Amino acid sequence: MEDLIELDGVGAYRAAPADSPRGGIVLIHEIWGLVPHIRDVADRLAAEGYVVLAPDLLSDVGVTPEFGEEIQAMLADPDEERRSAAQPLLRAALAPTRVPDFAHSAVAKLRTAVDAVTQEPGVDGRIAVIGFCFGGSYAFALAAADDRVRAAIPFYGQAPDADTIAQIESPVLALYGQHDPALIDALPEVRATMAAAGVDFTPVVYPDAGHAFFNDSNAQRYEPDAAADAWARVLLFLSEKLG
Repeated sequence: MEDLIELDGVGAYRAAPADSPRGGIVLIHEIWGLVPHIRDVADRLAAEGYVVLAPDLLSDVGVTPEFGEEIQAMLADPDEERRSAAQPLLRAALAPTRVPDFAHSAVAKLRTAVDAVTQEPGVDGRIAVIGFCFGGSYAFALAAADDRVRAAIPFYGQAPDADTIAQIESPVLALYGQHDPALIDALPEVRATMAAAGVDFTPVVYPDAGHAFFNDSNAQRYEPDAAADAWARVLLFLSEKLG
């Protein structure tokens, strides 16, 4: 079952299994917003037995799902002029996300989603967070901010600072493409910081993949072999950590 709902004024997509759930998941979208791809991932997770809530963190600042889809289409357009026109539009739309107040508000919204997942019948405290890109960064942030999270799975997300990492209590499965220089260059330091903080951190790097390799709506970046392996790892990790 799936539906668009409101969580204390925050829009969210909800997907749930037909039977008693194996746990609950807060799913965090990419910079494109709550687009159909993320709703499809929620449906896939529900089909595996999880209640999923995917809050919309960006419509309030103007990055609606419709805008996100339009920008993605422009960036994939064969017309170079149209591709170039998309970049300043995206930068301007995302400008509000770069101020500290946005991050505080986004984490508060995510904790509201955790509240709601906690109240789902049958979840029984078995809660995970999964995020992609922008959402991957916020998956780290939510794991640090809310000790109800028992498992965190950031896809190609930027890890937070050392003080924030030290607050993470859940195990973390982090998934990357080798051809994602900023994140891969930072990974050795992230590993060391996680180890120093005692975080159970498992990074997986796919040698033939880049950023957004899991997004099957992005023909330029989707890498099906890496995506399939990552999905299998996600399901195993959820099963092991949520019990």
